[in-house]
Amino acid sequence: MNEQQRLRRHISAAQFAMWELHLYLDSHPYCKEAAKKLAAYREEYDKLTAEYEKAYGPLNETSRSTSRWAWISDPWPWETEANE
Repeated sequence: MNEQQRLRRHISAAQFAMWELHLYLDSHPYCKEAAKKLAAYREEYDKLTAEYEKAYGPLNETSRSTSRWAWISDPWPWETEANE
């Protein structure tokens, strides 16, 4: 696994954790521990996303570091040599 794949995997894990905590907080809105964990995962997600975008370009259309359509300018996963 290369560095780009590692970063993508960590970003996905942080997104998943944030979503699960968000769902948990819907039914347990006063759980301070879950709210702290959500904030920590949000911080980690933002840090990892910034690191990824600095090195490899935007992750999606909502990236703050580029124009709206720049995220689709790179080859699609099936167009790379690694997948041939």
